[in-house]
Amino acid sequence: MKVVKKSLFVVAVIFVVTQFFRPQKNTGNIATVTAFEAETKPPASVKNILRTSCYDCHSSSTNYPWYNVITPVNYWLESHIKDGKKHLNFSKWNTYSLKRKEHKMDELHEEVAEGKMPLDSYTWTHADANLTPNQIAEIVTWAKNIQQNYKQQLSSK
Repeated sequence: MKVVKKSLFVVAVIFVVTQFFRPQKNTGNIATVTAFEAETKPPASVKNILRTSCYDCHSSSTNYPWYNVITPVNYWLESHIKDGKKHLNFSKWNTYSLKRKEHKMDELHEEVAEGKMPLDSYTWTHADANLTPNQIAEIVTWAKNIQQNYKQQLSSK
């Protein structure tokens, strides 16, 4: 019994101490997606989907949930955000080559169509990020059109 109490005390102390160590937050300005939106011209409904389902992990601006203040949850979230930005960062869209933009739009519509994006682990805590079949179709259609535009630009070069 004493071992269990001591173990619980040690775990509690470690938990409290870890609360003082936190990762850097992804708190840039949402205006960093302006270049992406200006270039791809998403309709208002698609822009809303991007803002509620994509930008938190795929831009320089994340709206953090209340539980982000709890370590180790904040490290888990930071890992997701870094991984998301590594694959696609709408805030850096203007630094991508035309070929890369075409490829990213291809990946975007494939991932959404296959139900891989947004991640289940994101939608569990962000119910408004769940996409309806109509929203999926809308994103896929829009992304395919943008991808086609990039393909045409590439072929004319």
